[in-house]
Amino acid sequence: MSTKAVAFLASAKPAESRRFYAEVVGLSFLEEHDFAMMFEAHGTLLRIQKVQKVVLAPYTAFGLEVDDIELAVDALAAKGVQGKRYPHFAQDARGIWTAPGGARVFWFQDPDGNLLSLTQPAVS
Repeated sequence: MSTKAVAFLASAKPAESRRFYAEVVGLSFLEEHDFAMMFEAHGTLLRIQKVQKVVLAPYTAFGLEVDDIELAVDALAAKGVQGKRYPHFAQDARGIWTAPGGARVFWFQDPDGNLLSLTQPAVS
């Protein structure tokens, strides 16, 4: 039996989300149906369900691991993405937080307000 992971998000703004995930985040658009859009997310299928109203989670809903977080954050910033800042985290000028274990994290939001993240793992 073969099994693959599928990640889910929701959007009440499908046209904006399609552009955001393809052109800003850089995921490969696969297809769109009446109820959802699908993207290839570096080996995982991301299914964005079309809904009337998005109920936001108060935590990261979807994240990507990157090798060079500064380069990735700068690329997002060049496309108009602003990071999300949290007063309880010491984030640098780009908005990157370094976790106690050394991982580095940057949070940002999609057009619906879903919280997304980039993470650069700690160097071992």
